[in-house]
Amino acid sequence: MEDLKRKTDELKKRKNAVILAHNYQIEEVQLIADYLGDSLELSKIASRINNKMIVFAGVKFMAETAKILSPEKRVLLPRLDAGCPMADMITEDELIELKQEHKKAKVVTYVNSSVGIKAESDVCCTSANAVSVVKNIEADEVIFVPDRNLGTYVQKMVPEKRMILFEGYCYVHNKIKKEEIEEMRDIYPEAEFLVHPEARMEVINLSDKVFSTSGMLKYAKESNKKQFVIITEQGLIERLKRENPEKEFYPAKRPKICSNMKRTALIDIYDSLKKDQYEINIEESILKRAYNALNKMLKYI
Repeated sequence: MEDLKRKTDELKKRKNAVILAHNYQIEEVQLIADYLGDSLELSKIASRINNKMIVFAGVKFMAETAKILSPEKRVLLPRLDAGCPMADMITEDELIELKQEHKKAKVVTYVNSSVGIKAESDVCCTSANAVSVVKNIEADEVIFVPDRNLGTYVQKMVPEKRMILFEGYCYVHNKIKKEEIEEMRDIYPEAEFLVHPEARMEVINLSDKVFSTSGMLKYAKESNKKQFVIITEQGLIERLKRENPEKEFYPAKRPKICSNMKRTALIDIYDSLKKDQYEINIEESILKRAYNALNKMLKYI
């Protein structure tokens, strides 16, 4: 393992590459990354770094987002089969049909979506700034795609807007049940419960704070609390434990795992660098339209 890490670092330096990794990646990938974060953090980093090559340890829509924001750079996705089921739940035709049905509405699209869906959108958002985007967009009606759970949370926070929701969801967060939260409350009565807004409202309503993964990291570090129940994918809990060894972190009952996020291993990153695989390419007209939606998102950060 140490030899592979050394070889990966050497290749990275020789090719002027940078490794971005999402918080849900396995630990060996988290530890080799130059930047570790959530989709919002990594989107900002991708847009400002000077490296000629980006190796994105995440899922396909994240690598696409990096390419959209930095079209002059080469963006590699180490595993072609690392996709996002939620991003695949909506098609461009379905979004176009929604736009035709609600002509006065603006389209706010969660970054967990394909480049084609972004291109059909007015503005993108992340879990960290979705409420801000919807609140400030100049429209009384908002088509929100693809995550119904995040959209439902945003509707609660922005009741003055009419939200038209698509029925997509994150299969990892959606399967978290309120009974699990209630049971964990009994087991850890002193713990603070931090939940990701991709969870269902019945779970959010039983939690103490709603955060993106970067928000959870910041809050847990600064809080005086010593125990936390982290209601999101297991990869973040591993990072929280590593960075806050004096505190305790627990999942909502059994660990919640995203199999797509867990597909990338250190050897995949090494092979990607060595063989220049698998490069993300986007047709220019689609890229430009998707860029406009993403660029508008950055002003709400």
